[in-house]
Amino acid sequence: MYIHIGEDILVKAKDIITILDKDSVNSSNMIEEFLKSREKTTINLAKKTFKSIVVTLDKVYLSPLASVTLKKRSSHLTIKDL
Repeated sequence: MYIHIGEDILVKAKDIITILDKDSVNSSNMIEEFLKSREKTTINLAKKTFKSIVVTLDKVYLSPLASVTLKKRSSHLTIKDL
């Protein structure tokens, strides 16, 4: 199963490691360091500011969609879909 994370990007649900809220970046030095270390594989999908961060096995996406929206989309999945 795939989840639409912004623009025209679909990501396999099983490849998503975590979805983080934008506010968690500003409150954690560890997340900031992680994002800096993954700078070459980070894709910004937001035309203005991003609202959430989607971490997959091989890329990091800065999504214009809120983490709550992405969670709702993923909650419609069943175990079989993953």
